[in-house]
Amino acid sequence: MERDEIVKELFRMRDAEYASFQKELIPGVGETEMIGVRTPDLRRFASQLMKEGKSEGFLNQLPHEYFDENQLHAFMISKLKNFDECINQVNRFLPYVDNWATCDQLSPAVFAKNKEKLQPHIRRWIGSKETYTVRFAIRMLMGYFLDDVFDPVYPEMVAAVSSDEYYINMMIAWYFATALAKQYDAVIPYIEERRLSAWTHNKTIQKCVESYRISDEHKAYLRTLKVRK
Repeated sequence: MERDEIVKELFRMRDAEYASFQKELIPGVGETEMIGVRTPDLRRFASQLMKEGKSEGFLNQLPHEYFDENQLHAFMISKLKNFDECINQVNRFLPYVDNWATCDQLSPAVFAKNKEKLQPHIRRWIGSKETYTVRFAIRMLMGYFLDDVFDPVYPEMVAAVSSDEYYINMMIAWYFATALAKQYDAVIPYIEERRLSAWTHNKTIQKCVESYRISDEHKAYLRTLKVRK
């Protein structure tokens, strides 16, 4: 399916009220870039195009004009079953990711079974100068490396990220809050020793206090570690 046909179909699925709602949530996306297709419809459309063998041309047409095209692109990549093909597509796409929503929708299922092969790519992404490439790298560490393959080197990698970017620091806080829920003993020293910036430190504690996965005992202790400004 040609890109023009895909865009035409996206406009057919448009919800103007949803577009207005999204524009308020996603800074950096211009008014004319937002079509307003709801996420379930985008997911279904991505599955349809891939099932019909009509996704390859679209995936090779970068950059896109519309936010919704980028979302569709992220959903397609996330469904690729071959690791090497998926990594190639991720690397092609990441330089064009310019907002938190598209970054966070990029969740390749094939990564879960290829964690060892994924590691060197994460190490490269986390050292990028691009905000959403770094955010993506931290999110991959959060999603795939906090359970059976956890290693203390991973929180070290995240703590070493120094940035003034809100969407990177928010992801660092999200990572450490999740890490405290899953690997408390290994990760609590980062909070006790104030290894993070003051804002990120306090945001991590806030997320922990709001989480149902953190025990009341740990929440009470974490509250005592908040940085007072």
